[in-house]
Amino acid sequence: MSEDRTRVSAIEDGRFRLLIDAVIDYAIYMLDPDGIVTSWNAGARRFKGYEEAEILGQHFSRFYTDDDRRAGLPQRALDTAIREGRFEGEGWRVRKDGTHFWSHVVIDPILDPSGTLLGFAKITRDLTDRKMAEEVLKQSEQQFRLLVQSVTDYAIYMLSPDGRVSNWNPGAQRIKGYLPEEVIGQHFSMFYTPEDRDACEPQRTLDIAVREGRFENKGWRVRKDGTRFLAHVIVEPIRGDTGTLLGFAKITRDITEVTQAQQALEQTREALFQAQKMQAIGQLSGGIAHDFNNLLTVILGNLEIVRKRGTDDPKITRLIDNATQGALRGVSLTQRMLAFARRQELKSEPVRIPALVDGISGLLRSSLGPSVNIETCFPEDLEPVMADVNQLELAVLNLATNARDAMPHGGTITFSARTEEVLDNGTSFLAAGRYVCLNITDTGEGMDEATLASAMDPFFTTKGVGKGTGLGLSMVHGFIEQLGGRFILKSRKDHGTTAELWLPVATRGAAVQPVAEAVAVSVPGLCVLVVDDDSLVLTSTSLLLEDLGHRVISAACGARALELFSSEPEIDLVITDMAMPQMSGAQLAKAISILRPSVPIILATGYADRLEGFAARLPRLSKPYTQLHLVEIIALAMK
Repeated sequence: MSEDRTRVSAIEDGRFRLLIDAVIDYAIYMLDPDGIVTSWNAGARRFKGYEEAEILGQHFSRFYTDDDRRAGLPQRALDTAIREGRFEGEGWRVRKDGTHFWSHVVIDPILDPSGTLLGFAKITRDLTDRKMAEEVLKQSEQQFRLLVQSVTDYAIYMLSPDGRVSNWNPGAQRIKGYLPEEVIGQHFSMFYTPEDRDACEPQRTLDIAVREGRFENKGWRVRKDGTRFLAHVIVEPIRGDTGTLLGFAKITRDITEVTQAQQALEQTREALFQAQKMQAIGQLSGGIAHDFNNLLTVILGNLEIVRKRGTDDPKITRLIDNATQGALRGVSLTQRMLAFARRQELKSEPVRIPALVDGISGLLRSSLGPSVNIETCFPEDLEPVMADVNQLELAVLNLATNARDAMPHGGTITFSARTEEVLDNGTSFLAAGRYVCLNITDTGEGMDEATLASAMDPFFTTKGVGKGTGLGLSMVHGFIEQLGGRFILKSRKDHGTTAELWLPVATRGAAVQPVAEAVAVSVPGLCVLVVDDDSLVLTSTSLLLEDLGHRVISAACGARALELFSSEPEIDLVITDMAMPQMSGAQLAKAISILRPSVPIILATGYADRLEGFAARLPRLSKPYTQLHLVEIIALAMK
């Protein structure tokens, strides 16, 4: 029996040995009580690199690094195994070729039945790949943590599943003003406005993030000091491997300045577009008015001659008068178009607004009717402005009439003014300087945004067909801009309208310049050179002058006019159109003045041209003109 048991035991030992040698993922070997290697399996040979013959009889400390050996770690591992019955740990170990690997080590003491230490069983596993992966992950997490902590333009922090702050980066501290210890553990709803908290906006944010996987929005948030900022917010849920909600990642960016800059850019673009549109329409209106003035000059001139030549038929006379009135209405229309295009003739002088409004108060009351109450509120020290008094009166009357039409059931129109200083900071559409802002405010129906945006466009009107030209506000706009000021309309539906006329303050010492009065007495017998590229105007003007007893020489262009002037020494006066192709009236006048400086020259124009030098000193004849206008301007030129 004893021999059988011995044989069975030997067989089992052999099988166990085969099992141990078959394991190649673990180094399984024995140590004697002093730590000398007494057995060696295939797994130990594979990742430690030693053959069994090389390592048997060697101390196991040779697998440790030099630093660990100097620190006594090998003996400490054996002592721990004896004292506690087991040693388990991880650390760097050394292969035969000197390379290091990260190992997981288990050492168990082997005792006989009497408790005598026979040695140690040592199992080592190569965990280098896992260790490297952990190191990479650790490094990545550290780099990510450093990245988050270095971000100052974004508030990046975590929330628990119930919305409490669990960490806090410097960006969050900079944007929201809280230190980490002040905010960690607090509910993130503390950053919301009271009205948003009342509307349960914080919880709605988390619910959407959970339901849709992401929440993104813009809204107002509150800093520690109570100030508000516009925030762009992203909230994303964080889930574990099993899908369990672990919390939320929250990113907040302060976009207040960006939004304000974008809004300012949009406003600037809109203002630029509006200015370009108004400039284009103004150029078109000015060109139309110029051509229309030429036609009206012809019509009025011919009607005047026909009337003077006379007829005894009262019906014919009435027809002529009616045609003349129609032409004069056209003159008023062209004046409004020129006012919008900023090409009308202006005579600027210091004007006191309170005195101007008081001077036309009677006309205002009779025009506006008894249902409209007029109030004025002017400071006593209001400075005078530089303006054309007649045009300013027309503008005020026009705006007051519009205000009356906006109050069909009556109301109040208030005239007020204030002085403002505009700085040269690039944010104003006015040049730097002092301005008086004249306000004309009504209690009428007001305008919606669409109507207000188009109110100053030429020919836009809300008064119905045949009840207005739509040039009133555009005329005021052009007139004020030509003075160097600005016209602003402010209105809300059902809350009335305020018209602001920003007018430059008159410089000290400015005074009304005396205007030489022409004696409306005809000076017959002159030889007049008339120059105009419009054949109808040329013929009409020639007929008017001949009717006054003058001899007329006509030319259709500047070059032909110079030829005639050089060959006709008897020419006493030159009347030339200003806008002509190839050679303008100003260029022609300069050439004539060089040839014969003593000959008077009159410039005829359909709108206010900006002239410089010699041409600016010449008499101006505004189109359309009548025979009486010709008499007056000739008398002035021949003095």
